[in-house]
Amino acid sequence: MAIKYIPEPFRIKMVEPIKMLTLEEREQRIKEANYNLFSLRGEDVYIDLLTDSGTNAMSDKQWAGVMIGDEAYAGGRSYFKLVEAGQEIFGYEYIQPVHQGRAAEKVLFGLLMGPGKYSISNMHFDTTRAHVEIAGARAIDCVVEEAGDPTLRTPFKGNMDVEKLERLINEYGKENVALVVMTITNNSAGGQPVSIQNMRDVSAICKKYGIKLNIDAARYAENAYFIKQREEEFKDASIKDIIKEMFSYADMFTMSAKKDTIVNMGGLFGIKNDKELFQKAKGNTISFEGFTTYGGLSGRDLEALAIGLYEGLDEDYLRYRIGQMEYLAARLDDAGIAYQSPVGGHGVFVDAKAMFPHIPYNEFPGQALAIELYKEAGIRTCDIGSYMLGNDPDTGEQLHADFEFTRLAIPRRVYTQAHIDIMADALIAIKERASEVKGYRITWEPPVLRHFQASLEPLK
Repeated sequence: MAIKYIPEPFRIKMVEPIKMLTLEEREQRIKEANYNLFSLRGEDVYIDLLTDSGTNAMSDKQWAGVMIGDEAYAGGRSYFKLVEAGQEIFGYEYIQPVHQGRAAEKVLFGLLMGPGKYSISNMHFDTTRAHVEIAGARAIDCVVEEAGDPTLRTPFKGNMDVEKLERLINEYGKENVALVVMTITNNSAGGQPVSIQNMRDVSAICKKYGIKLNIDAARYAENAYFIKQREEEFKDASIKDIIKEMFSYADMFTMSAKKDTIVNMGGLFGIKNDKELFQKAKGNTISFEGFTTYGGLSGRDLEALAIGLYEGLDEDYLRYRIGQMEYLAARLDDAGIAYQSPVGGHGVFVDAKAMFPHIPYNEFPGQALAIELYKEAGIRTCDIGSYMLGNDPDTGEQLHADFEFTRLAIPRRVYTQAHIDIMADALIAIKERASEVKGYRITWEPPVLRHFQASLEPLK
């Protein structure tokens, strides 16, 4: 089929050289990294799709903002500029910067959770799950059943299963459910969007049982773009209006601003109107992050973040952004390579279980495909599957993920059509020799977030 690539709505003004190592060098580098992609040196990677978090290209306006960032320890003007932008876009009274998304979780979750408590989400991402468990609580995923079939093309596969949510609240007891978390877009389900209607339904249940609702807002703008394209009620609404509507149904949000806000470092949390909770959160911010008006960030970071909040809402940019994913997905369709479809907002989640049906979940097919991509073309990606999910915190047994994906997370405003063609060509080459690929075993792992540090070896 003819595949249309949407041209970049910008000109390239600065370049960063990259270099492809030889196959022999790549095989040696990944072995030295104990087959953990996180342990590779950045200079040994040709196309880096490990994450879209903090790997984005900032604009001329953001770089200009860097030069005027106010570095005052307390009360700098860049802080107030950021707070005003957050208040306008999200409609929340209280906005607090932190150094990244997991810091927002650390600051807030300890105030809300503890042993015997539960967090229920459409799907928790890795650091969110970790901070739930660090706070002594347990994380329960509750995504719609359609998300479990990567070949099924439905518009909002990131949605919460509303009936199951209510069953779980009654099963655990409303007094034991500390928080409901809506992840937008739903990263672990393949960057899949959540609809406004689903948000309304979940909000109604939370209000019925007196449970706070939090938005994990890392990719809020991409989610809003999908709503505009797929939810009839909002086809003529602006991205800003859609965001304001969605956030109106929650009580708070946590955000890694290193994604849709198109910066290299930064995070936020917002609380709608609970002054008492915000005062406690400010205390934690001072303890963990620094004074409240810089929140672990330099003034130049705050300035770039305030500008990026608006740039990420531009519809021409979002059309191009999602268009990159659709182009790569269309090439995979032509090659018969399965992925979580329809394609998500920040990456293509290739179905490694479908590519390697002979590799069981506890030999980590998603990680195996990630390693093959590096060996094939110097492309660094990551597993979103059983390897990332880890072990049951109570029994220590390996958990069986609902999906075995390899995520190709595309940094914003960084790679061109030629790079995306290399990604597709590499996957096609691996598919042709898929039956020869073996699984992996873990030789060492830390107790929390093991995929960042674990050592592996190939099975014979």
